[in-house]
Amino acid sequence: MTDFWILVLSSSGALFILLAAIGILRMPDFYLRVSVTTKAATLGVGLILTSAAVAFQQFAVTSRVIAIIIFILLTGPVGAHIIGRAAYFIGVKLWDKTGTDDLKGKYNDRNHKLK
Repeated sequence: MTDFWILVLSSSGALFILLAAIGILRMPDFYLRVSVTTKAATLGVGLILTSAAVAFQQFAVTSRVIAIIIFILLTGPVGAHIIGRAAYFIGVKLWDKTGTDDLKGKYNDRNHKLK
C-alpha cells in the first residue's frame, strides 16, 4: 500500500512541476509567470518530498522533509513577491488585457513606499 502512495505523491508532484513549466511558456506577462511558477512548483516539490518521506519511513528523513517543506512554503511566496515588486518598480509592463493596475499612482517613486 505504501508503494501506491509513493507513486501517487511523486506523480502528482511531477505533474504540478510540469504544469509550472507549461505556465512559464503560456502565461502572457512576467507577473503571471511568477505567480504560476511559485504556486505550482511549491506544491510539486512538496508532494515529491512527501513521497520521499513515505518511501524511507525514518524519523531523520521525515524531519528533514518537514523542515524543507516549511522552508519552501515560507520563502517561495516571499521571494516571488519581492521579485514582482522589483519588476513593477523598474517598469516591467503588465499584460495588455490586464483590467486595472491597482498600484498605479499609489507608490512614491523616490522611496517606493505606499502612499
